[in-house]
Amino acid sequence: MTAPAVRYQSIFMDNDRWNGVELREDDIIVATPAKCGTTWTQIICALLVFRSPELPRPLDELSVWVDAYFRPHDDMLAFLDAQDHRRFLKSHTPLDGLPRDDRVTYISIGRDPRDVGISTDNHFANMDFAKAMQLRAAALAPDLATAPEPPAPTLYERFWNWVDTDDELIGLAAMIRHIESFWYRREEPNIVLLHFDDLKTDLEGQMRALAATLDIPIPEPLWPDLVHAATFDAVRTNAATLTPENDLWKDRTVFFNKGTTGQWKHLLTPADLTRYRARINELTTPEIAAWLHRDTL
Repeated sequence: MTAPAVRYQSIFMDNDRWNGVELREDDIIVATPAKCGTTWTQIICALLVFRSPELPRPLDELSVWVDAYFRPHDDMLAFLDAQDHRRFLKSHTPLDGLPRDDRVTYISIGRDPRDVGISTDNHFANMDFAKAMQLRAAALAPDLATAPEPPAPTLYERFWNWVDTDDELIGLAAMIRHIESFWYRREEPNIVLLHFDDLKTDLEGQMRALAATLDIPIPEPLWPDLVHAATFDAVRTNAATLTPENDLWKDRTVFFNKGTTGQWKHLLTPADLTRYRARINELTTPEIAAWLHRDTL
């Protein structure tokens, strides 16, 4: 196992929390930029690992967000050590900030960043911030030097703040860095890079491909039920047991808000898109930009 090369830290997470995690052969790490389909990917992994549309326990009890300051570190390590199923661990840390182990499969997922920006706004609006800060304090997270700034008053302003920030873990630049950390290693056998739109348009094909990569044989009669259980409507119906960090949200159903592509079209004008393209061109290559945006940039 190789130690992380880069430190990533924010108000609610720190990749130093991977210290002490004893990785196992066949572990799965779902390491995605926020609001790109993290929970969806965890659910798909759970359905494949347990080979059943009915999960044995709530998702929070099956898959833990290792980086997050929402559990005391020792409790989190004990939780992971006690798991006796094939583990699928959650992270929002780029690949260069994770412990590397050739026995482990690392999965990430990309999405049109314009939709990510809007989904992020909904995400924070639904968060019980006071509860999150209580969990952070109970986990003995470092004191904050300054309080977070209040959000801008309009979605339009908040979207552009997300686009323009250079924050290491939140914002367009952070999302691009995360995707690039997987993109340049995507040919390695234990690295998987998915796209949100592919899951939307070919869920069964993507699930079958992932099962093959993870070496999980699925009896053919099970596939229709597994695929249905991973659809957005089914996930939203089961939000009570599938919402991660489930104490943090004002409304668990709203956590699975829309799951659609193209939400940005009602927000951005042609002039805005010109500005957005200039920012994308600053941050990444034309090839990665075309892949993320599915040539709609």
